[in-house]
Amino acid sequence: MKFELSKYYIQDISEKLERKDFKILKAELSELHHADIAELIEELDDEEGKLLFELFEDEDSAEILIELDDENREVVLEDLTSQEIAEMLIENLDSDDAADIIADLPSYKKEEVLAHIEDIDHASDIVDLLSYPENTAGGLMAKELIHVNDKWSILRCVSEMRKQAEDVDKVYTIYVVDDNRILLGTLSLKKLLLSPEKNLIKNIYNEKVISVKANFDDEEVANIMDKYDLIVLPVVDDLNRLIGRITIDDVVDVMKEEAMEDYNKASGISEQVDSSDNIVTLTRARLPWLLIGLMGGIMGAQVMGIFDIANNIELAFFTPLIAAMGGNVGVQSAAIIVQGLASNSLGMDTLGERLFKELGVAMLNGVICSAIIMLITFLLGYPSAIYFTVSISIMAVIIFAALFGTFVPLALNKYKIDPALATGPFITTVNDVLGLFIYFMIGKLFLDL
Repeated sequence: MKFELSKYYIQDISEKLERKDFKILKAELSELHHADIAELIEELDDEEGKLLFELFEDEDSAEILIELDDENREVVLEDLTSQEIAEMLIENLDSDDAADIIADLPSYKKEEVLAHIEDIDHASDIVDLLSYPENTAGGLMAKELIHVNDKWSILRCVSEMRKQAEDVDKVYTIYVVDDNRILLGTLSLKKLLLSPEKNLIKNIYNEKVISVKANFDDEEVANIMDKYDLIVLPVVDDLNRLIGRITIDDVVDVMKEEAMEDYNKASGISEQVDSSDNIVTLTRARLPWLLIGLMGGIMGAQVMGIFDIANNIELAFFTPLIAAMGGNVGVQSAAIIVQGLASNSLGMDTLGERLFKELGVAMLNGVICSAIIMLITFLLGYPSAIYFTVSISIMAVIIFAALFGTFVPLALNKYKIDPALATGPFITTVNDVLGLFIYFMIGKLFLDL
């Protein structure tokens, strides 16, 4: 059953915390998923959240901690000593989650926490993971996995797997390596169970395995797992030695973060922000693109000022239409290209082929929209010069905006600039200004401007 958080439920939890009904609370919350408890802590004030967090046993506390957002996680950790963090939390987490927690601690506290981890192998794995940049495969992977040697018999393989499984929460795949830990393939559990005990692993393993290097970008990792429908992906070093695995839950987080980042950029928000951030932070993130839009509006006004429309004031009535059509078409084209670049679904088309295809789409849309606006302006009784000007301008602006919206993200991507910057305010502002210029230039051909 899905957990639903309501203000009445939060109020009830707060009252129980105030009355110190800890046993009742613990029993009540024991049925909830760790993610639901984390959501509840995030809705309470800081002191109540810390008090609620302290009710749980170490293993549960560790699982709740990794579900908390950065701000609330920091609040929970600030009152814990380095030894408490190490013994209560880090030692109960997989290496990848433990590394994420430690990475956010102050430098002095990182060393103290690592020093208090009793399991030397676990501490070593965490230190290794901390050496990789956050946005790489190495930064995503966990060190816990099950691997077997290709020279082992089935009987020895099962024995060794039992030992390794003690440190692995979820066994997705069994990896096959050689004496140098070079990844050779994967082992099917079905084949393992059905093969004679004396048979060797090298006779039954699958050589077809997809892996990534530790320095691969996290977006590339997400695309590979999406393309091949993988729930786990092995990570190898430059010598193809198995060093870790990435699971689907980590990749989902990457996809969500990238989608949010692209959405923010497309919306004209220059940095990662949350609705709970303070006014100054939110203003700083939004203001740059608003200023660009403001300058675009001023430039649009200047364009109108260049042309004398006093004798054809009807042209001014259609300026919002021209600007809106240019902006909308440009954003549509840019959004399709950015989405294709993000998912690697553009295929092998060259820049010229993409532009030619978009030109065809733009011409068809332009003809339809021009015909509609010509019919409407004719029925409304506007002079023929006006409806010819407006309809031809709509056609020209749609074609220009589509080509511009296609070209810009492709050009940015070629020069290693995030193409998501091309969507939203940038495309809209440029197309507004240039669309108005095209509109009045065409008006000059038909009217005395």
